[in-house]
Amino acid sequence: MVNQTEFPEPTLVSVNGVDLEVFEAGRHNAGNPIVLCHGWPEHASSWRHQVPALAAAGYHVIVPNQRGYGNSSRPTEVTDYDIQHLSGDLVALLDHYGYEDATFVGHDWGAMVVWWLTLLHPNRVNRVINLSVPYQERGEQPWIEFMEGVFGGDLYFVHFNRQPGVADAVLDENTTQFLRNMYRKNVPPAEPQPGMAMINVAREETPLGEPIMSDSELAVFVSAFESTGFTGSINWYRNLDRNWHLLADVDPIIQQPTLMIYGDQDPVARSENLTEFVPNVEVVTMDCGHWIQQEKPEETNQTILRWLERQDSN
Repeated sequence: MVNQTEFPEPTLVSVNGVDLEVFEAGRHNAGNPIVLCHGWPEHASSWRHQVPALAAAGYHVIVPNQRGYGNSSRPTEVTDYDIQHLSGDLVALLDHYGYEDATFVGHDWGAMVVWWLTLLHPNRVNRVINLSVPYQERGEQPWIEFMEGVFGGDLYFVHFNRQPGVADAVLDENTTQFLRNMYRKNVPPAEPQPGMAMINVAREETPLGEPIMSDSELAVFVSAFESTGFTGSINWYRNLDRNWHLLADVDPIIQQPTLMIYGDQDPVARSENLTEFVPNVEVVTMDCGHWIQQEKPEETNQTILRWLERQDSN
């Protein structure tokens, strides 16, 4: 059974010009850090099932609410959410705890941040574990421009960029319903529907799929976003093309040992050329949807811990 130990109390840590709300466990395991990076629209507590298991296995577990989330700072400038700032927060967090490097784990947007952190600061990342979102190849067109050409303006990535403030307001007005609808086991669609905007999810009154959270677990997410609103977190999307430019001159190959975990019902597309960019990757697929570590917490824990143990023995 998954250890249901209460999620740690947070502390505010001042780094890189912002305050980050940080949850940690296993501080007595100093010298063996692992940093867990949440996605969107999430919260550090999305890792609630992994924190006690990793701490018990000998890791100093560090779980920030990244900028724009929870009680962490929410800068007003959109560009303050680009990958230089997001990765800079994580590097500064390592400096705060006195670590040269760490294992980084990311899910959803957190996975994208971990991929790019590893490209920008390769000496600060010793191993990579990412869930759902694979490495995104930097093509010839900026990402939003490319997605708009392929999928049109209704794709939420594009919508967030081209109609600033519209989705933010809808999600702010429907926070509970939106999050309750989002956090469900994925029902495999009959065909891909890339044009579904997130505002439709917020307005859906009869969502499909079983919920993956208890009411009390969901309440943590709802309370956080009712306090912060969604603009800070959506600003991550509004920097995708900026990030494309910022990553222009970095070596695109990730050399670190990597574990990539997919859900076989996840609508996020898998990478067809992952090993070209991440040659030292091991791929695992689980019988679940997008919210992998919350839908399959025990299996996720076992998969991560077994992989880490193998890496330590090499």
